[in-house]
Amino acid sequence: MGADRLLHLVRAPAAAAPSARTSGHPQPQNRVHLPQPPAAGMRRVAVSCSGSGSGSNSADEEGMTYKGAGVDIDAGTELVRRIRKMAPGIGGFGGLYPHGDEYLVAGTDGVGTKLKLAFDTGIHDTIGIDLVAMSVNDIVTSGAKPMFFLDYFATSRLDVDLAEKVIKGIVDGCQQSNCVLLGGETAEMPDFYKEGEYDLSGFAVGNVKKDKVIDGKNIVEGDILIGLPSSGVHSNGFSLARRVLDRSGLSLTDPLPRNDGITTTVGEALMAPTVIYVKQVLEIISKGGVKGLAHITGGGFTDNIPRVFPKGLGAKIVTGSWKVPPVFEWLQQVGKIEDAEMLRTFNMGVGMVLVVSKDAADRILEESSPAYRIGEVIQGKGVHYA
Repeated sequence: MGADRLLHLVRAPAAAAPSARTSGHPQPQNRVHLPQPPAAGMRRVAVSCSGSGSGSNSADEEGMTYKGAGVDIDAGTELVRRIRKMAPGIGGFGGLYPHGDEYLVAGTDGVGTKLKLAFDTGIHDTIGIDLVAMSVNDIVTSGAKPMFFLDYFATSRLDVDLAEKVIKGIVDGCQQSNCVLLGGETAEMPDFYKEGEYDLSGFAVGNVKKDKVIDGKNIVEGDILIGLPSSGVHSNGFSLARRVLDRSGLSLTDPLPRNDGITTTVGEALMAPTVIYVKQVLEIISKGGVKGLAHITGGGFTDNIPRVFPKGLGAKIVTGSWKVPPVFEWLQQVGKIEDAEMLRTFNMGVGMVLVVSKDAADRILEESSPAYRIGEVIQGKGVHYA
C-alpha cells in the first residue's frame, strides 16, 4: 500500500451517532478566514505565516509589526475579496446553512504557529483545546450550540504517544463546549513535516433556531460593548510573539517578567489554552439582551468588532477599561510595538465581545463577572480608541 498507508484510526464517541476517522493521501482543504460583515457563509483571515530571518526587523530599535514577522492581514483581506466574487455570501464568523426551522452553523480553523511553541515546549496536551476553541467560539457568535467536532492531524511519522496527547486536548475542548468529537483524519506523510512536528485543523458544526440567530441586524447607536477576559494570547499573533521572544533573549523556561508576582514561565504564559466561551455565552444569550458577538482572533479589536455591525455604525473602545494581562505588556515593551499594531494583532486580554442593549448591560455585567464594559456603538465606521 506504500508509505502513505491507511491508518483507519476510528475515534468513536461514547454514545450516539457513528463517527469516522480516515487516513491516507491528503486532499485539498478549504482555507477559511477573514474580517467581513456578517453573511450566510464565513471566511476570515487567520494567516499564520512564518517569516524568514532573525527575531528583529532590522535593528533592535525598530518597532516590530505583524507584517514584518511574515503575516500580511491586508493580503488575506484581498484574497477573501476575490473569493467572494466566486462564492458570494461568505464573511461571517460561521457559515449558516438553512435546515428546516433552524440553521446549521459551521466553522473551521487551526492554531497557527502556536504549534511551533508546542514543539519547543513539549506541551502537547492543551493545543487540542486551542483547536476546538477557535472553531466553537466562532460559531457561538451566531447563538449556535456546538453539536460535533472533527479534526485533521497530519505528520511525517506518526508518534502514537504524542498524537494521543494532542487528541486528549481535543476531547477536553469538546467536553468544555458540550459537543461530540465525531471523528477526523490522521494523515501520515513521510518527508512532508520535520521530525516530531505535525499540523492540525478543526471543524465544528452547531445549530440555532432561525428566530434565535444572532446576526447584529438590530444593533443601534448607544448599545454597549462588553468584553469577556481571555487567558492570554490564545491562538493568534504567534508569528509576531515568537519574533519578540527571539529579541528578548529569554528562553521558554525563564520566568515571565512583570507578571504581577505570579511565577509563570514564558512558555507557560504563551501556551495558556484558549478560553472556550460556549457555555458562558449561551447562558448570557438565554437571558436576553445580546444583539451581536465578535470572537477576537486575528485582526484583534480593530478588524473583528466591526464585522457584527450594520452599515453606518462603528465602535468606541475605552482603553484602560479592562485588565491587560502582563504577557501583552511584555510583548509590547520588548517588541516596541505600537498601540495600533497591538490592537490589530492580539486580543489584549478580551477574547469575546458582546454587543448588548443599554437596558441589559448592567445585569449582564453583574451576572457574568469577570466581564468588562469596554465601550459603545457609535455612528461612523471602524473602531475608535479613547
